[in-house]
Amino acid sequence: MPEPLLEFRGVRAAYEEVEVIHGIDARFEEGVVTAVLGANGAGKSTLLALAAGIMAPSEGNVRFAGEEVRVGSTSSLARRGLCLIPEGRGVFPNLTVRENLWVMTHGGSGRRHVERCAFERFPLLEERRDQPAGTMSGGEQQMLALARAMATRPRLLLLDELSMGLAPLVVDELYKHVVHLASEGITVVVVEQFARTALTVASSAMVMANGRIVQTGTAKDVESVLHSAYLGTGQPPQADSPAH
Repeated sequence: MPEPLLEFRGVRAAYEEVEVIHGIDARFEEGVVTAVLGANGAGKSTLLALAAGIMAPSEGNVRFAGEEVRVGSTSSLARRGLCLIPEGRGVFPNLTVRENLWVMTHGGSGRRHVERCAFERFPLLEERRDQPAGTMSGGEQQMLALARAMATRPRLLLLDELSMGLAPLVVDELYKHVVHLASEGITVVVVEQFARTALTVASSAMVMANGRIVQTGTAKDVESVLHSAYLGTGQPPQADSPAH
């Protein structure tokens, strides 16, 4: 079996004295879109923080492209092709759209290249190119975050709650771009509290609850066993731990 692009081996993680990830083993294969689903507090965002080197496991290890992920190695991981779009979009609100894009030239691409990549995919951003990012709508800011990620030509894209606070039509448009990225061979891990849209673009899925993976399989198989009260067309159940 080929080595997965991203792998968790016996991973535990804690915030101070409270353990929030309880011995996870997981594989994310190259070129696959995987939806990571679960209610608030299930541990989904913590999983991404571990993958991106933002947080260190208290036990076990995380591996990306065959090498162990170490806390604080975010710049090195970015150069190797790992890109995280965090919950809340992560754009620089006081910079213009163009200046936000220029931040991504650290990988060696020039300003013209990153602008061209962004504006070809999102023509609206070209219209807003000299506008401060913080003055744009939530959907436009999320477009900018995706455009910046695309400009880096990532090997692995981690998306944390892409749909949060956005109208359904905007979410559908953003996920069309996620599908396009996947068609180009980019591995995508999509963390979502609400499952419906994520499962339409994913080929595999896993469900987390209280810091554990409780279900894995194809997106179709996972969707068939989900209960709306669990993943959410309404209020999710309260978690037993403070995991994100």
